[in-house]
Amino acid sequence: MPDYLPFDPTPHAPRPLPPALACDSQFHVFGPRERYPVRPGAAYEMPTATWQVAQKLHATLGVQRGVIVQATTYGADHQVVLDALAGLNASGSPRRYMACANAAVLVERDDAYLQRLHDAGVRGARFTRGGLGISFTPQQQERALERVRELGWYVKVQPEPGGIAEQMQAFLHLQDVPVLMDHMGRANPELGENDPSLACILELFQRGNFWVMLSLSEKISRQGAPWNDVVPLARRLIDAAPDRCVWGSDWPHPVSVKQPPNEGDLLELLYRFAPDAEMLHKILVANPAHFFGFETP
Repeated sequence: MPDYLPFDPTPHAPRPLPPALACDSQFHVFGPRERYPVRPGAAYEMPTATWQVAQKLHATLGVQRGVIVQATTYGADHQVVLDALAGLNASGSPRRYMACANAAVLVERDDAYLQRLHDAGVRGARFTRGGLGISFTPQQQERALERVRELGWYVKVQPEPGGIAEQMQAFLHLQDVPVLMDHMGRANPELGENDPSLACILELFQRGNFWVMLSLSEKISRQGAPWNDVVPLARRLIDAAPDRCVWGSDWPHPVSVKQPPNEGDLLELLYRFAPDAEMLHKILVANPAHFFGFETP
């Protein structure tokens, strides 16, 4: 299994700080390994990145809400997420942290386990890209989607490195389930309006239940930091559906073969995507509160 680079250990606070109740709509937790064993056949393992470190990161960034996304590293065993939710929400209500399961749990675990996840604050299931080692037969996928519907959860789709366009065929029939497309669909910023993944997202926006996450700029960019080529792509998505865009750091940046970015820089990049204060409030506060179901204090 390859070694992947750890997160930047010295995040800086963005200037200015984000609005109150800003949400990091995607981050992961890993390890320690002696407590949370990696599943057999896992495609990758990351250096330890605990919920306690994530909590300090968010305090530095001025982020007060977050969504933990289960990594394929652990498959259907969500103990690392359950423990993180318990720790991050220990101060009481309203709940500041929620989570998204890996869709493997919908195939491999029973209703009692799913209810346990729901009670802890899990509200969605992520269907991950093929190269990460979790896949379903058509029958399993349909059953998984039906369980999402029964639970009242959302569907999350992780794009393939070449873009999300072809993957979305399996989700086009969903009309009564919210669908969140990760990482700006991994559209190619060099192609602009000619990119098939961008065209797919813009078409799906017309349906009303499809959303997009503004994230993974450091890997989408063809130019590298400060990721100028990603700005027009993000603005195109925001202009098309300002009420259905959310932002995520993707900390600790799984499967990174180059040094992951500083989270303060990523938030400041978002400020370039959405320089208007009202739009920034939508992306960081109002939109995630609506999509994930955060309660207003």
